Amino acid sequence: MGIDRLLSNGKAIGRREFLKISVALGGVVLLNQVPSLYAQDKKRISVATGGMGGVYFVLGGGVASVLTKYAGVEAAAEVTAASVDNCKLVGAKKSDLAFCMNDVAYDALKGQGNFKNALSLRTLCVTYPNIMHVVTTEGAGIKKVADLKGKRVSTGAPGSGTEVKALRTLEAAGLNHEKDVKKDRLGAAESAGAMKDGKIDAYFWDGGVPTSSVMDLAASPGIKMALIPHEDLIAPMTAKYGPVYYKSIIPKGVYTGVDYDTPVCGVANIIICNEAMDEALAYQIAKVIFEHQPELVAIHKEATNLTLENGSSNKALPYHKGAARYFKEKGQSVPV
Repeated sequence: MGIDRLLSNGKAIGRREFLKISVALGGVVLLNQVPSLYAQDKKRISVATGGMGGVYFVLGGGVASVLTKYAGVEAAAEVTAASVDNCKLVGAKKSDLAFCMNDVAYDALKGQGNFKNALSLRTLCVTYPNIMHVVTTEGAGIKKVADLKGKRVSTGAPGSGTEVKALRTLEAAGLNHEKDVKKDRLGAAESAGAMKDGKIDAYFWDGGVPTSSVMDLAASPGIKMALIPHEDLIAPMTAKYGPVYYKSIIPKGVYTGVDYDTPVCGVANIIICNEAMDEALAYQIAKVIFEHQPELVAIHKEATNLTLENGSSNKALPYHKGAARYFKEKGQSVPV
């Protein structure tokens, strides 16, 4: 029957009631046709997140909830295919806010990579870091990314931010992802399962530390997991794709059996909006997110990274004027 009509106890309900129900359930909607603010007189906000169970999905539901409670809007989060999809949704004004990785958003702004045309995207705030895991097992003969040549490797789900970064990492190591590796395109949980079953030699995953599926793999009987350092590849990636990557560390002991620090490539996760969003609204959204950060931390611990200093730290993608005004009031300078 579509989003206009849902059956509840045998009765049809309309859009307004549907959105209220979605917020009561944590602000999450399993559809991507939620009415955008740009097309409605009423202030309804759609928040594009990611797949169910991921941080985007959980934290996005939290953001929708606090916006509904404190920003004077009705907000609902959408399940999506994450970063690439989200940039396109916001660029087309089909979603009002979206979570995405900074390198993907930078591509969208420039009209490169997965984007044929430049999109009018702006940063609302930086949220938390994504850390690239290049996962293998001891005894696989893989000590650096270049050793993946000839191996069966999962590069992430199709169209995901992980896939974007994985292909760039392989390229920086001098490998052609079409010719030099036997490529699978699996998400984090599927990749971990394939490694447990001996179907792949290594996989890429770009996410928070720790990631539950990586933890499960490391703790699996008969598996001696290893992580591949790749900090040496950050410079060539930054030179070609822009100032979006930085050195990070996966600390020893985070994953069972990995008793060494692993220097890797990090990238920021951000919340974006369209440049056309009303300035007063963007200001209010930023204000509510940071003033009610403790409520978001209670929903997901990655929200501990939602500090004013971190939130204003994006130098690659300009900020929306409304968000910039909020950060300026708090003593933080951002590019617009």
